[in-house]
Amino acid sequence: MDKILVTGGCGYIGSHTITDLIENNFEVISIDNNSRSTMALLNGIRQITGKEVKNYKVDLCNYDETFAVFQENPDIKGIIHFAAYKAVGESVNKPLMYFENNLFSLVNILKCAAEFKVPHFIFSSSCTVYGNPDKIPVTESSPILPAESPYGATKQMGEQIVRDVTIANGLKSVLLRYFNPVGAHPSSNIGELPLGKPENLVPVITQTAIGKIPQLTVYGDDYDTRDGSCIRDFVHVCDIANAHTLALQYLIGKKNKSDVSVFNLGTGNGVTVLEAIKAFEKVSGRSLNYKIGARRPGDVIAVYSDNSFARNELGWKIKYSLDDMMKTAWDWELKLAEDESLHKNANYKMN
Repeated sequence: MDKILVTGGCGYIGSHTITDLIENNFEVISIDNNSRSTMALLNGIRQITGKEVKNYKVDLCNYDETFAVFQENPDIKGIIHFAAYKAVGESVNKPLMYFENNLFSLVNILKCAAEFKVPHFIFSSSCTVYGNPDKIPVTESSPILPAESPYGATKQMGEQIVRDVTIANGLKSVLLRYFNPVGAHPSSNIGELPLGKPENLVPVITQTAIGKIPQLTVYGDDYDTRDGSCIRDFVHVCDIANAHTLALQYLIGKKNKSDVSVFNLGTGNGVTVLEAIKAFEKVSGRSLNYKIGARRPGDVIAVYSDNSFARNELGWKIKYSLDDMMKTAWDWELKLAEDESLHKNANYKMN
């Protein structure tokens, strides 16, 4: 079995991707310093797959500690790099923290990849690289417009760093631009665990429904969209996870047509914030307490994907509907309410 290093493996998308990799016969190790994640999700992976995943509690911004992981594992065949801060609003308020963490960690992992001649690298990017697009749906060749947040800027810069290092060091790389990953594994053993105040819409929805948050705020209803709220392309996290396995197989099988390949990961359907709320209310049978607030700095008005390239090149298939996304997210929230151990293992603190 090929050994794959997943950075940020104790996080939301990382844990689902590790699960998918194991189910496709890869050996996986993780690096995660748990500053914004919990080891509890590794327990969930074990419950689903029957496999123990070793996590190195290492800060990727520390090169020596990162290098030591590669020394211990010189047979790594691929890296999937998730580890990064990801809260858009926080990045607007603390840009230097985002530039330092997200870029220094990427540089260090790429230095190790070059030093140990790891052949395959997959970068966790984002639709935020498109800024406020002039035309939707966006394709992989859509213009890269100015980022709306420092978080988005770190993804734009990260992509360029990966491109340059790939060309200089003989790597083969894939840039995966996610749209809005939501939902949880159907088993409810792993899911999104925002340890602190959630920034993303769906965990805010589920936490409002269960009473952790008294009221949900819809940030703006005066945008030029069909109901005035922002439009997003919500995609199930298990579909996103599977795309990473397919991208790895794509590189290992030498199917890539260039040294750096780029894929949009979205359903191709734009859903407004208010439509997402209605979908949740339908599948859960609960009415949400929400209000309309002012626009939020850093928010893109509308973005959704053209995913035909990923479908055609990777053989990627969307398996989960919007209702599935909301149902699995709600089932996970109900599981969290029952299982306090998931929270006891958390050590998250806002910086």
